[in-house]
Amino acid sequence: MSSKKLIVDCENVKRRLDVYLVQNLNNLSRSYIQKLINEGYIKVNNRTEKPNYKLKLDDKIEIEFPQPKELSVKPENIELDVLYEDDEVIVINKPKGMVVHPAPGNYTSTMVNALLAHCENLSGINGVIRPGIVHRLDKDTSGVIMAAKTDEAHKDLARQIKERTVKRRYVALVHGIIKEDKGCIDAPIGRHPVNRKKMAVTHKNSKRAVTHFKVIERFNDYTLIEASLETGRTHQIRVHMAYIGHPLVGDTVYGLKRNNLGFKGQALHAKSLGFKHPKTGQYLEFTAPIPVDFKNVIEKLRVKKGEDKFERES
Repeated sequence: MSSKKLIVDCENVKRRLDVYLVQNLNNLSRSYIQKLINEGYIKVNNRTEKPNYKLKLDDKIEIEFPQPKELSVKPENIELDVLYEDDEVIVINKPKGMVVHPAPGNYTSTMVNALLAHCENLSGINGVIRPGIVHRLDKDTSGVIMAAKTDEAHKDLARQIKERTVKRRYVALVHGIIKEDKGCIDAPIGRHPVNRKKMAVTHKNSKRAVTHFKVIERFNDYTLIEASLETGRTHQIRVHMAYIGHPLVGDTVYGLKRNNLGFKGQALHAKSLGFKHPKTGQYLEFTAPIPVDFKNVIEKLRVKKGEDKFERES
């Protein structure tokens, strides 16, 4: 069991214990830290305190990190929309609402559970929880995603992603009208300084993130765009579009809590994915059609736009 010790300085006096720890323990959420406090893994001056304990100067905080529990992932007979498959790689059109790999709160019905039932082999580089997973899509992001069946294929595909040669294009519906026909957002992304479950544009503990976009169609109060990733940071498109004032429709984390279109989940679809086959070197590119609910929203906006235009011209 690993541990960490912290001493409170004058700048953090009267700060809540859990808030202080969120800012000083990277990649740990506030809820997880509160759980550690409540279970006695975090002590202040050798005493157990509550998460809302107000810190005092020179308080000595000791954190013990419990060993993670061994988890097993079971195959589940879940239908997959397979776009391509051979002995090295499998490419899938992931539906909105499916989690890619098991995580707290989602240990079943994930894409990995389905892959384990569908494939005889998956690469083991990412361990038992994420076999075969080379890159990810958010739960409510639909579209093309690939997985590796062998360790050699996994290493090669991961290298292509690192070298930025994998081509990824997305379709997104955002709030507001983007005046420019195309643009580039070059803004570093890292963990949100307070809410560790969120990402943010920040220059502290961040990495460079670049998103290119072009306008496909404009509506009365919305814009349909195509976005391509030069880098692949967590929630990159969602964070970047919110950063320039055009959050994704349905994105309650980085955008508006409600939308008038009735769209559930962020309006983001991984339209295409292109890469070199890890064994043959042949360039492959796969596309997935926009989901029906996304397409229906676009059609409604087109109808509304036409009606408003007709009224103005009448």
